Amino acid sequence: MNFYEPACQEPIINESLFGLCDDQTGAKAYTNINDQEQWIATVRNGKNKNLTFTAIDKCVLKDGEKSDRGRCDGMLTSASNEEHIIFVELKDERRKWISGAINQLESTVQFFIEHHDITIFKHKKAYACNKRNRHFQEIYNELNLRFFRTYGVRIDVQATIIVV
Repeated sequence: MNFYEPACQEPIINESLFGLCDDQTGAKAYTNINDQEQWIATVRNGKNKNLTFTAIDKCVLKDGEKSDRGRCDGMLTSASNEEHIIFVELKDERRKWISGAINQLESTVQFFIEHHDITIFKHKKAYACNKRNRHFQEIYNELNLRFFRTYGVRIDVQATIIVV
């Protein structure tokens, strides 16, 4: 399983503001700079860092592969160094979506760790984002602490991803 599969990666993006989209049509997730109505997550990249978006669901992991485990929609990584890795699950649901999104993120982080060295990244984050619920939702401190202690990854439930 190659999370750096070139066929799953979009060209480098360094816009200060862009969105992550999932049309919920069975196609893979993608970036967008023009149509904010399509955005499920907003990426604020104030320092215009070079980032690569990789579609995980429907590309790194295709339908039917590891169907007993969830996977998130995609990840952002620093294009030229190991500064950032950001796992992202994109939802467009009204109710009871957080636990499912967190499970998908956790499963994906586990897949990544099984096949790559996550410790090389300075900033490791996971975001559960929902188009219908854009504001930050507090995650239980216990869950956040467990996730960080287990994987070294910080997790948030919010639709704004800030690249530091």
